[in-house]
Amino acid sequence: MNNLKLINSLVMLIILTNCSMLPTAKPVEVVTIAEPVPMYHPPLPLEVQMVDIDWAILTPEIMKEYLEDYEDGSAPAIAYYSLTSKEYENLSMNMAEIKRYLRDTLSIVKFYRDYDKKDNPEEKVSDTK
Repeated sequence: MNNLKLINSLVMLIILTNCSMLPTAKPVEVVTIAEPVPMYHPPLPLEVQMVDIDWAILTPEIMKEYLEDYEDGSAPAIAYYSLTSKEYENLSMNMAEIKRYLRDTLSIVKFYRDYDKKDNPEEKVSDTK
């Protein structure tokens, strides 16, 4: 029985120490490479394509002629919209403001595209117009 205890003890000792006899694993080396996220350059929208407008300036004389022709049946029934001189000036100022806003927005987009080209010289960014 004593021998059996000794054999058991030796077997247990061999089993427990066997794992420590194996070569240890090499530590894992973690390398972090910080790369900037590539900047997305959405294509510019299509240019504004305006539809031509036919302007008709109605003076009291022209309006009288139109009403006479309309009563005779030779003029089509057309709805006219009118603007005062001040309202036309306001319309013109609004259009100029829209042009300014678009010009400023496009210059900001161009700035960031150029800035990204400086950071990534190997990346070729094409201007879409």
